[in-house]
Amino acid sequence: MTQSNHPSKFVVRAYLARRAHALKPPPTPEEIRRQLGWELLMTQVKDGAGSAS
Repeated sequence: MTQSNHPSKFVVRAYLARRAHALKPPPTPEEIRRQLGWELLMTQVKDGAGSAS
């Protein structure tokens, strides 16, 4: 199984489509990472779960 360290292009495209119709200002980078599920991946990398050693 291949582990990705970023969301798929389909998830990002869907997010951008939703944001294009939003009337609010863009969210913070942290909020974008949370919405795309990136914060979980970043935590795993920081904890060493993504290392091959």
